[in-house]
Amino acid sequence: MRKPVVAVIDYGMGNLRSVAKALELAGANVIVSANAHTIKSADEMVFPGVGAFIPALKKLRDSGLDDVIKESIFCNKPFLGLCLGFQLLFDSSTEGGKRNGLGIFGGSVQRFSFSGANKALKVPHMGWNRVSVHSSVAKNTMFKEIPDGSYFYFVHSYYARPKDSAVVAATSGYGINFCSAVASGKVWGCQFHPEKSGPTGIKLLKNFLNEAS
Repeated sequence: MRKPVVAVIDYGMGNLRSVAKALELAGANVIVSANAHTIKSADEMVFPGVGAFIPALKKLRDSGLDDVIKESIFCNKPFLGLCLGFQLLFDSSTEGGKRNGLGIFGGSVQRFSFSGANKALKVPHMGWNRVSVHSSVAKNTMFKEIPDGSYFYFVHSYYARPKDSAVVAATSGYGINFCSAVASGKVWGCQFHPEKSGPTGIKLLKNFLNEAS
């Protein structure tokens, strides 16, 4: 059986090496690239990210990779956004002042802000947390054969608020109940890091690779 070719988008930011290694463990033939033609020719795309919203978006737009992402999603290529790569898919973020994102999903990205009983919670939210699956479709695709309530690894100060509840694949709790994964057709996004989440994270990546078939 041919291994799916997965393009990990290199836009000058992100934990590319660990994501590539995890995808290889999941069974992918991985290409880390910033070349539009190479990315478009792959079977699937993964958009990882760490860092800040504004400089990441600037790098994407300066390189033209924002258009590559939008075109590939429009052509129904399987796509997975991770952490900051997930947040950039939304309409806007309040990080550094309100800024427009890629607009693949309606909604905004906002910073955790706690008061009262939750005032002692630290930001960023960092460490292992449960993920509760909300979508029956996601149970049979993104989270197939992954027990509900499984733990994944998070590192983030901002969280997404999708406009359409139908795209929410999973939620997690940290002071509030927030969206930790989205899925719409072949477009998936995770606030957590599957590449840092052990065998459960590898299983999710394997599920993503199956979207190429």
